[in-house]
Amino acid sequence: MPILPMPRDPRFVTIRRGGTLTDDDHRLLAEWALRCAEHVLPLFEAAGTGDARVHEALEIARRWIRGEVPMTVAHNAAFPANAAGKGLPDPARFTALAAGQAVAVAHVAAHELGAAAYAIRAASAAVPAHDAEEARLRERDWQREQLPDAIRALVLDDQRLRSPICWNTFDD
Repeated sequence: MPILPMPRDPRFVTIRRGGTLTDDDHRLLAEWALRCAEHVLPLFEAAGTGDARVHEALEIARRWIRGEVPMTVAHNAAFPANAAGKGLPDPARFTALAAGQAVAVAHVAAHELGAAAYAIRAASAAVPAHDAEEARLRERDWQREQLPDAIRALVLDDQRLRSPICWNTFDD
């Protein structure tokens, strides 16, 4: 299921590419996505694979945010992170996908919501089915508490608009 809308929302396209997103807000989106993915990282680690690709992707995301690596390095790190989840139980697989989305924010800012949605799916999958809805809401609310004021309205509006293509993870 595609989680990126077409056409792209200009609020998530940098100014230099014809959108309205500032570099500072782009980094804030990346930081928030990184925080969302890191929050569920223990679910990947619990799979016990010893696979370093998810951790490496998150470190590259941090380095991109600090301006230490170019966008292409961050973009390329998304693919191994995603692959690290292949064949794993859902909590670990969704965590790997959250990390892949988080590092991909460097390339396309709108991946921020993918990182959050996959993290919510990871948290929901990590509990018995009868507790999944409570886990979804708890993770969603935790993520919202982490939003910096400068991007809060933008992300909350994005959640409202894209929740249907993000498995309704952001619904009330």
